[in-house]
Amino acid sequence: MDGCRAAAAGALRLAALSTRTQGPLRLGAGTRTGTSVWAQRSLSEPAAAEPRRRLKSAAELPGPSWFTTLYWLFIRGYGARGHLLQCLQKRRYGPIWRSRFGPFQLVNVASPRLIAQVIQQEGRYPVRVELPHWKEYRDLRGQAYGLHVDSGPEWHRIRSVLNPKMLRPREVSAFAPVVQTVVDDLLARLELLRRRSPDGATVPDLAAELYKFGFEGISAVLFETRLGCLQEEIPADTLRFIAAVNDMLTLSDQVVLLPRWSRGLLPFWGRFVQAWDDLYGVAQKLVDRRMAELAAQPGGGGGEGMFLTYLLSSDRLSRGEVYISVTELMLGGVDTTSNTLSWALYHLARDRPAQNRLQAEVDAVCPDRQPPGAFPTTQFCERIYVFRPSAFLPCGQGRRSDGLLRKNPVMQHYDVHPEVDSPLVEPKTRTLLIPSRPINLRFLPRA
Repeated sequence: MDGCRAAAAGALRLAALSTRTQGPLRLGAGTRTGTSVWAQRSLSEPAAAEPRRRLKSAAELPGPSWFTTLYWLFIRGYGARGHLLQCLQKRRYGPIWRSRFGPFQLVNVASPRLIAQVIQQEGRYPVRVELPHWKEYRDLRGQAYGLHVDSGPEWHRIRSVLNPKMLRPREVSAFAPVVQTVVDDLLARLELLRRRSPDGATVPDLAAELYKFGFEGISAVLFETRLGCLQEEIPADTLRFIAAVNDMLTLSDQVVLLPRWSRGLLPFWGRFVQAWDDLYGVAQKLVDRRMAELAAQPGGGGGEGMFLTYLLSSDRLSRGEVYISVTELMLGGVDTTSNTLSWALYHLARDRPAQNRLQAEVDAVCPDRQPPGAFPTTQFCERIYVFRPSAFLPCGQGRRSDGLLRKNPVMQHYDVHPEVDSPLVEPKTRTLLIPSRPINLRFLPRA
């Protein structure tokens, strides 16, 4: 699909990908499970014995009209249920279809095999979904573009600086002591909230608490400082930071759909700009504080294993690129952490056998409520590689290695149960799938 992006809109939206291969996207024949994708013939090349046939262009794909999409979003109420809209469209149009979302002409892919193929056919510089409203804000404020706006060689240059501290297990393991202190504070916070509740067990709106935990954890790693998100009295700057993240993520999906002429009539663009101003302002303040601390140390400081110190001392990114890079990494870490934990604990609470199995595994690896130590992951990673449909990182490796630190202590200390007579919590779309109502869970100390 020359010149088109492959994407899945809404909550399951993929990063839009333009095929950078020779020829359109099509399923390749003869791919064998367990072989490296790099050793295989390009999936876009027809087999020698396969008769050549005309492949459809993106314009020939089925899909809804713009007015049909508007009807589904605003009349049928799928605007906050993008994941259900995708299911509807897949049933109607098949595993690959065209659609329009605001200024984007999308090719939606809803098949594991096709998604894997799109990812495998990416070149050295993946083509991500364009974020014109993010770019416009950066231009308005004269800021560096960063990972979400830059593309091609510039994107690759920034990514090559960030990757060593994000993806290498040995490097990421240096963050474990910092994350563990935040986990300890989370456990203390959960204990305080459950004791404070009328029944002495229920933690109300768990997702909100885990959102603050995710914010505290990722900020402790990225900015090398504690923001006090889990304290009883949260500092004003931290509250402004948290509110700005929530506002920006909410408004981002709205602003991109609205025409430019509406900005003087509707408040969304102004609020979007204000949210980014608050985000960038607090992040800049934290980075500048760390720079001053390093400058005051003999020899310019040091800090093996520290993320921000590494970026500032490497001299491979400009100061503006450091500001925006840590801000965007923080955005990517807060929602993914809080939502993953919220849904995991919610479903574990409703599935007692699964929770029992997980607790048994945790107890076997970390007896007597000891914190997790080193895990023999080499064999596990080799097994994953054999069966992988595309590149990904399992929990316990690289940037996801702190998942072990986050889930283990809760399972070590508590049996988690649903609130009595609590209604079913459905997901809704806010870039990710977030709970549509507060998740209230009962935490009962394990014997």
